[in-house]
Amino acid sequence: MFVLYRQAVAAAHGGKRAGHGVCPRQQAPPEVPLGHNAALMCGRFALVTPPARLARYFQAVLDDRNEDEPPPSWNVAPTDPVVGIRVRRSKETGTISRVLTPYRWGLIPSWAKDTTAGNRLFNARAETVATKASFRAAFAKHRILVPADGFYEWHKVDSGTRQPYYFTRTDGAPLAFAGLAEWWRDPNAPPDSPGIRSCSIITTAAGHDMDGIHDRMPVVLSPDTFDVWLDPDNDEIPELTSLLHAAPDGTLTHHAVSRRVGNVRNNDADLVAPVPEPGGARNISLFEQHRGEGD
Repeated sequence: MFVLYRQAVAAAHGGKRAGHGVCPRQQAPPEVPLGHNAALMCGRFALVTPPARLARYFQAVLDDRNEDEPPPSWNVAPTDPVVGIRVRRSKETGTISRVLTPYRWGLIPSWAKDTTAGNRLFNARAETVATKASFRAAFAKHRILVPADGFYEWHKVDSGTRQPYYFTRTDGAPLAFAGLAEWWRDPNAPPDSPGIRSCSIITTAAGHDMDGIHDRMPVVLSPDTFDVWLDPDNDEIPELTSLLHAAPDGTLTHHAVSRRVGNVRNNDADLVAPVPEPGGARNISLFEQHRGEGD
């Protein structure tokens, strides 16, 4: 199903461009110095599978609102446009259906005075997501899936350089991150001004598939949990939080990739091409380039 993704990766592995070019960005995300808090992660991922194909995989329809679809990107960073799967209830029948909708990555709480809160709320910790003020309303009623083709993580090696790794599903299917969403409108803008849909990705303690690269990972949901997670009428917090664990062993695979991914202006298929494994790696996260869980 995901022919575009596989062909582009194959071209990258052969040292050739996939004909994809550099994806346009509306605006570079805020530059934040690399920190050393190992609890923070999930600040870069790739999403190049076309929305129509994602919609088919997730059994969703494309949003019929007049909104631009995010461009394909091998280097999605906080504040970039992404897509998410939400549910929508029919006013006529009361039935719910899945909808693929554009979002801004970095959750802006409905009570926020401006959009700057979203610059750091691109991750939510599974351990506190149900109670933390920034996320609890979204956790209660606005849970979504955030699709990705893969995500980046890295080590800091003994020489002091940082080596990124690229993680994908072993079966080649899209990743489905557990996410939260909010709708925000500028309180000082006219009532008819457009609002912003924003989202955050939930992280949890790492499983064996992280291979010791980091002690956190994004929550990757399996298809059999999608309905439970997306159900807006589900207010069973123990049931919902029980889903927020590491993916089962064997779900993910990974390989070392070029350090070019550290620059958000680099955006091409070569970013996911394998490179030789470095020696002497120790834990530090690529995603610590941004501080993203509101701590």
